[in-house]
Amino acid sequence: MKRFFRPVEKDGSSKKPCSSSTSPALADGVDAGASPAKAEPLNFLTWNANSLLLRVKNNWPEFSKFVQTLDPDVIAMQEVRMPAAGSKGAPKNPSELKDDTSSSRDEKQMLLRALSAPPFGNYRVWWSLSDSKYGGTALFVKKQFRPKKVSFSLDRTASKHEPDGRVILAEFETFLLLNTYVPNNGWKEEENSFQRRRKWDRRMLDFVLNVQKPLIWCGDLNVSHQEIDVSHPDFFSNAKLNGYIPPNKEDCGQPGFTLAERQRFSNILSMGKLEDAYRFLHKEQDMECGFSWSGNPIGKYRGKRMRIDYFIVSEQLNSRFLACDMHGRGIELQGFFGSDHCPVSLVLSPSETSESIVTNVT
Repeated sequence: MKRFFRPVEKDGSSKKPCSSSTSPALADGVDAGASPAKAEPLNFLTWNANSLLLRVKNNWPEFSKFVQTLDPDVIAMQEVRMPAAGSKGAPKNPSELKDDTSSSRDEKQMLLRALSAPPFGNYRVWWSLSDSKYGGTALFVKKQFRPKKVSFSLDRTASKHEPDGRVILAEFETFLLLNTYVPNNGWKEEENSFQRRRKWDRRMLDFVLNVQKPLIWCGDLNVSHQEIDVSHPDFFSNAKLNGYIPPNKEDCGQPGFTLAERQRFSNILSMGKLEDAYRFLHKEQDMECGFSWSGNPIGKYRGKRMRIDYFIVSEQLNSRFLACDMHGRGIELQGFFGSDHCPVSLVLSPSETSESIVTNVT
């Protein structure tokens, strides 16, 4: 989620934690020479890192230990904020990390070293990156699992990337996994604000209506669906930027909690026959661990929290939900690992189909 209330950290900043060529593990496509796939992923993690490089510099030991303990099969990241490869004025390659300057080479090598160490060396990584240090997504999949196809747009075109690297879509044998960094609604009736978000939501609805397999949609969706999904509903409903009031009442309030966004999200869920996995398993509000984004501990957003990171899953999979949890707690950002978002996990039970895949390859 975009920070409305304080400047973005500079990469050289120090922040205490709350609790050359691309490596073979960082390939863009599916390796045809890889060993046969084993079953399908069942354990998923999503996290808006709010600058992966900053997390590597400041929070990596704690986050690495967390990943090693949780041992997810798939890690979906948003806001990696690493620029795409390509020199100034030249076409960019959103699937590769920038390394054409001394500083970008140093940053790339720092990141690749971190991702080659345990436990991340056990994963293959796909990138969808912005032209600058903004946005961007990454998808980490354990090497024992092999997606049938990986693409980077809601149009499911393998070579096309969404602007700002907002989408990675992996197709497995029995389901699709969609990792998204959804555009922030913003505060105004402008092209890069309300209009951009409306267009995204229309495209997202079209996408879910046309998928041919069960869907697992995760990431920073930049919307709090219901009042139970925010800590202070009145505060967020009445929020303004510099006193500006949008012309339409349904667009008023904190981005991510306007009535218009919430209604469109409801429509996507109902028409796409999708289930919010966390809310399916956790019916009551949890004021300690029930939010995935937390405001600056200093200032008017202290203690103001929202649930905007999700696993949205096709209804036919809801009988397989074993757990869906948020791993941060409290207003001091414990378990956020330096980001303003905490990791969210989903665990599914095996399906008969996935068990038969194991039988067929062993």
